[in-house]
Amino acid sequence: MSQRNNVQSSEKPQVYKVGIYGWRKRCLYLFVLLLMILILINLALTIWILKVMNFTIDGMGNLRITEKGLKLEGPSEFLKPLYAKEIQSKPGRPLFLQSSRNVSVNVVNGNNQLLTQLVTGSSGFQARGKMFEVKSTSGKLLFSADEQEVVVGAERLRVMGAEGAVFSKSVETSHVRAEPFKELRLESPTRSLLMEAPKGIQILAEAGDIQAICRNELRLESKDGEISLDARRIRLMRLPEGKASISSSSSGTRQSVYEVCVCPNGRLFLSQAGTGSTCQISNNVCL
Repeated sequence: MSQRNNVQSSEKPQVYKVGIYGWRKRCLYLFVLLLMILILINLALTIWILKVMNFTIDGMGNLRITEKGLKLEGPSEFLKPLYAKEIQSKPGRPLFLQSSRNVSVNVVNGNNQLLTQLVTGSSGFQARGKMFEVKSTSGKLLFSADEQEVVVGAERLRVMGAEGAVFSKSVETSHVRAEPFKELRLESPTRSLLMEAPKGIQILAEAGDIQAICRNELRLESKDGEISLDARRIRLMRLPEGKASISSSSSGTRQSVYEVCVCPNGRLFLSQAGTGSTCQISNNVCL
């Protein structure tokens, strides 16, 4: 009995350990340390991004969220299409749009069909639409263009080119006037110049002369009326002078007085005046 008790007392009680020990524990601590380092790095990067992008309660960077919409302060760049109901600048500040190629403003209908287009590019400025209008601040029409006509509503149309205005077709106007102290010149270098009016054409120069120059013929024709030359002095320059025959010419003195003669074809010439008409004598000009 005593021997059994000694055997039982000599045996130590067994202790069972609960947990992770050894290399597993070291790996776990290492993973936790790496996770903490990643969390700190992620937190630092997040704070840096928030600082760089200027994130605030009102918005991000130059972008601010207001009651009226989005507000951009400073230059902004859009890499994708921008859809907005209204784009306006600050009060008193200009609105500046810049592109390396072109800036296009399109207006489409519900079927995505193009109605109006405004394109500004390196090649120039283009506008497409049914009608184009330019109005003043008071609402007065200054310029209008459509498929039928072009209207200039300004009080004065000024053409500054050295060659003036060129019209390939007819020009309809009620008044043609030069600027003060300037000359009015109507010229057709290679074709004819035609002026028509159902109630008459009036050419008036109140403080100067009127000069009509042509290369071949200048014709004044009135089918149902008459042509009146009303002036204090009428001069016909460079009229040809008829030559009288030797028998009918005066023997000595040279005549300085001439009479104006008219050929059957309407040509005018000068003939030395005599006691009677000398047109028939010196009518060799009419031949």
